[in-house]
Order: sequence, then C-alpha cells, then structure tokens
Amino acid sequence: MIHLHGFTQSLPPIFGNTTVAEKDQRVRHYLTPTRIVWQSDKTGQSIIDAENLLRPGSGQADLVHKNFCILKSTEDQHPGLVLDFGKEIQGGIQLVTDQPSDHRPIKIRIRFGESVSETMSEIDTLSGATNDHAMRDIITEVPWLGVAQIGNTGFRFVRIDLVDTNRELQLKEARAIFEYRDIPYLGSFKSSDDRLNQIFNTGAYTVHLNMQQFLWDGIKRDRLVWVGDMHPEIMTINAVFGKNEVVAKSLDQARDITPLPGWMNGISAYSMWWVLIHRDLYKFQGDLPYLRKQQKYLVELLDLLISKTKDNKEALDGTRFLDWPSSENPKAIHAGLHAMMIMTLDAGAELCLILDEPAQAKKCKETSTNLKLYVPDANGSKQAAALLALAGIVPAEKANSDILAVDGCARMSTFYGYYMLQAKARAGDYQGAIDCIRNYWGGMLDMGATTFWEDFDLDWTKNAAPITEIVPEGKDDIHGDFGAYCYKNLRHSLCHGWASGPTAWLSEHVLGVTVLEPGCKTIKIQPHLGDLSWVEGTFPTPLGIVKIRHDKSADGRVKSVIDAPKGVKVVR
Repeated sequence: MIHLHGFTQSLPPIFGNTTVAEKDQRVRHYLTPTRIVWQSDKTGQSIIDAENLLRPGSGQADLVHKNFCILKSTEDQHPGLVLDFGKEIQGGIQLVTDQPSDHRPIKIRIRFGESVSETMSEIDTLSGATNDHAMRDIITEVPWLGVAQIGNTGFRFVRIDLVDTNRELQLKEARAIFEYRDIPYLGSFKSSDDRLNQIFNTGAYTVHLNMQQFLWDGIKRDRLVWVGDMHPEIMTINAVFGKNEVVAKSLDQARDITPLPGWMNGISAYSMWWVLIHRDLYKFQGDLPYLRKQQKYLVELLDLLISKTKDNKEALDGTRFLDWPSSENPKAIHAGLHAMMIMTLDAGAELCLILDEPAQAKKCKETSTNLKLYVPDANGSKQAAALLALAGIVPAEKANSDILAVDGCARMSTFYGYYMLQAKARAGDYQGAIDCIRNYWGGMLDMGATTFWEDFDLDWTKNAAPITEIVPEGKDDIHGDFGAYCYKNLRHSLCHGWASGPTAWLSEHVLGVTVLEPGCKTIKIQPHLGDLSWVEGTFPTPLGIVKIRHDKSADGRVKSVIDAPKGVKVVR
C-alpha cells in the first residue's frame, strides 16, 4: 500500500511499501486546437492537410496512416504553423506522429504564447520574449510513430516549426495538455449585464489556473508564491471555490521559508498582507485550529511591525513596494505603507483577541490609534488614496472625489484596482466602481483576453490589434509593445491572479454578501445593483451554498429571494 497524507491507495505489488511525499492534486485534460491562426506556406507544397490537426484525437499512434498533417522542409524552407486552443491554459502540448520513410527522430521548434505575437517572437532583448521561470521556446526531437509531451507553461497559442532540413514530419495530432485542479465553481454571479458576467467568470478562471501545486501569481511568469498577490486571489477563492488546501499550503510555505525578522518575499507590505489574509480567511472559513497554528509567528510578526514605527509614522525597511505602477512615487508608497500598517495592526488586534492574546491585541490597537494621528499625502496616487480610505484615516468620499474618480479608469492597476474598487464602495460610489469594472477589466476582454493580465492601461488599446491575431502593419501589438518594470513587452504575464479583484467585489457588493461572523455563520446581504435590473448567484460557505436573487422594480426598490443553508443566519 502507498501512504498519501493519511489515506492509502493501492499500487502494483512491485512497489512494495513505498512512502510518497505528495499526490498531485491536479488532473489533465487534452484539448484539440480550435483553429489554425497562421501557416508559413499556403500553397500546399511544404504544409499539407493542416486541417487534420483540428480533428479530435486519441493520443495514440497507429498503423492506419491516415488523417495527418505533413510538414516538408528543404534547404531554403522550414515550414511552421500556429495553433489556437481557444483559451489560456496551464500545461504543455502532446504531439502524435505517423511513420515517414526516414525512421529517425526529427527536430522541431515549439513556441508557446499567451498571444499570437509571442509565438512569433525570438528570445532577445528587443521584444521581451523570454524563457524566464518556464520554458516557452524549445527546440527538441520527436519520435516517428510515437508520442511526445513537451512544455510546462501558460499559453493559448502554439507555434510548431520543422527545424531539420530535407525532412518530413507527419503530425497526426497536436493536443494541448491542460493541467488544473478539478474543483467545482460553487460561487456564481449572473446579472442583466453580460459583460459583468463575463468579467466575474474570467476573474474566477484566472485564479483557478493559478491554483497549481501552490497558489501562483502567474502561470507563465513568475509561477511563485507572492504573498501580496495572494490577497485578491484568496478573496476570489473564498467567493467562488470556498475552502481549498492550496491556500493553507501556500501561506504556510511563505511563513516557513521566512524566519523573522525577515519580510515575506523581501517586501514589508507582503508580510502585512499575510496578516490581512489570515484575518479574512478566518472570517470566511472559521477554521480556528488552523489559525492557532499561526499564533506564535503572528504575535512575533506583529511585534516586529510595531517596532517599525517612529513618531506615529511607519518606518518600514526591506523593499518598500505597493505595486509596480506606484513604484516611482515614494510619497505614495509611504502613504500606502502607513495605511497598511494601520489596517494590519487592526486586523492583528482582532486575531489576537480570538487567539487569547489580549496584551498583544491591546499593544496593536494602541499603536494603530497613534498612527491614525498622522495622515500622509497620497500624492495623487490612486493606490495610496484607496488604502488611506480603507484604513479609515481619510474619508472615503474625499479620497474618491479628489483622486479615485478623477479621469475614470486612468491610472488604475490590475492588482490595486481591487482596493480602488473597495474604497469606491466605501464611498458609496457603487455605480462608479461598476463602470470601472466594465471599462477597465472589460478592456482586456475586448483585446481577446480569456484571463486577466499582470497590468493594463486602456490607452494601450487605442491602435492595438487583439492578442488573437498576427499584428497588421500600422497597428500596435497590445502584448509586445507595452508593459514596464518587470513586465516589459512580451515578458508581460497575461494570466495574473492578482487581477481577479472584480470577481470578489461583485460577489460582495452587487450580489451583496458580507461575512459578519467567522465561518459565515452570520452574513449580511445588501445588494447595490447600480444600473442593473437584476442579479442572481450563489455564495459558498462552510455550511453550504447560499442562493440569492435580486430584482429591481421600476421605482428602484429591490426585491430579494434568499435561500441559505441551515446554520447560516442572514441579516439585511
């Protein structure tokens, strides 16, 4: 028998008594390409019957020798084509070959891309295409009359080129290998606006793809446990998937590799996000035994944070970072970190009371109260303004009117956009938040996105071709021509979990679900429909699914029908 985390599973006798450290919680599915985007030759001389690759396959080579695509190379011609699998996925590609007359392995080049332009790129310093964190540009050999599995990255498109000269590649199948956690979507959102519905689902899918062995920031890049990125991701998981083991596994990994006084990921704000995540996670899941496992580290981390204050101001060391678009505004970073310190110590006080640490709770509350005596300048930053409002040291209405609502979605960011939306809700500007979701996150959908991006600016779209096509002459490449900081050009991740904020926000503020008692034992349902005529959906709790429907009548009054499981108290 094989022992896997407390349960057993039969293996062939040859294995004997084998202890395995971990079972992969993911499954794999095989996807047939939906279309051929591009071929290097359409004359039928070097690429023959490419449409056969669009046939559903079995993953098995055979001796029938029918229905395959042929790529023929010469001294001067090395054919290639680009396949579209219809949506962003995490995984690789499976190639099934037939039996050419030359029975030798054949060399090919595979280029994975989150956009078509990425598949057409070279690894260079000009376009930003890289093999960082995951190999996406690979030269390898495939067998004749066999099967090869290649790649482990995030992609939607794949380019296949025949590298060898004077060879024939008989390609029977080219199927994507889709690796993901096979978990149900328990939380849902549907309204009178299909665009909002699509945005909710896209945010959920973006996070789902990043729920791999650990909770990653992106499936192409960086594929790491970045604790700050995890906060909007976990809020989306709470709203859509409910409790999942990847969350605790990732939070604990960050804790265990970061002995104090170190900062998680080297960033002081990310250690603060770890505290805020635990407060929110306990609120949604009510798992006190798990929270108690954090007690020693939590108390010591709160002491460290308190020591990083001076004259009622934050004085944090380490990397001083909020998000990339605010990284060149030190006044805004100071304002944001000061606000985060208040938010974190308030959350820490809540947790310490739950954990029977009243002295530490008092210390956190006293320090937070002193910090609230000082109000730093947001210096025009929407990121900082949002945090100041959420910390309660700037009236949310003022933060919204003076900074957040200025120029609509200009100077938004995909990560801190979630906190901008939260601050707008606190200011009562629900319609403004809904409009930003439609325009900003919807702008990525207009460019062909099936997942949300590491960063985005609506100005990029003015003369841009979508990610689904070869970029025509005279048009901008939405993927290859933009981006900054660590995500320049094609290095830019087009599936980044921190961009999923609208999913959690729509669940909380439009569907209207706020958790009042840990474990969702008491929830408040107060919808804000804005210009929507109706909304319905579901919300997962540890006690079961809450079903909700809101309809707005002509006079603006909202009628609600709510079906909650036993043990969940609903207040209005």
